[in-house]
Amino acid sequence: MSISQTAPVSLGALWTGRVLSAVIVLFMIFDGVIKLPPLDIVTQTMVELGWPADPNVARMLGIIGLISTALYALPRTSVLGAILLTAYMGGAIATKVRVDSPLFSHTLFGVYLGIILWAGLFLRNPKLRALIPLTR
Repeated sequence: MSISQTAPVSLGALWTGRVLSAVIVLFMIFDGVIKLPPLDIVTQTMVELGWPADPNVARMLGIIGLISTALYALPRTSVLGAILLTAYMGGAIATKVRVDSPLFSHTLFGVYLGIILWAGLFLRNPKLRALIPLTR
């Protein structure tokens, strides 16, 4: 079956994908929005992670996260958004590794989000399932 001839998505898979994607979108909106105003807790946490205590750096990260999230939420650009969010998560993982954060609760949190992100997109996007067939 070619990508242009994709099988229809079951209603259960579609809604599971939508719910998983919504979890990611809501989390990333929260993550991005708290970085926009110069909140002390954000800049203090950034210093602990080795980032400068500059509200503009936090704001830039928040904007990058929000734009990537918007692209992920829109069906036409969802794959691009997933790729950008995966890169964003990679940066978070690298930061956590560098400061020797606990592995399963902190460092791998970005991996958990990435799995949910791609699972949600995979379940709601038949073209992605045709491109990456996990079952035959």
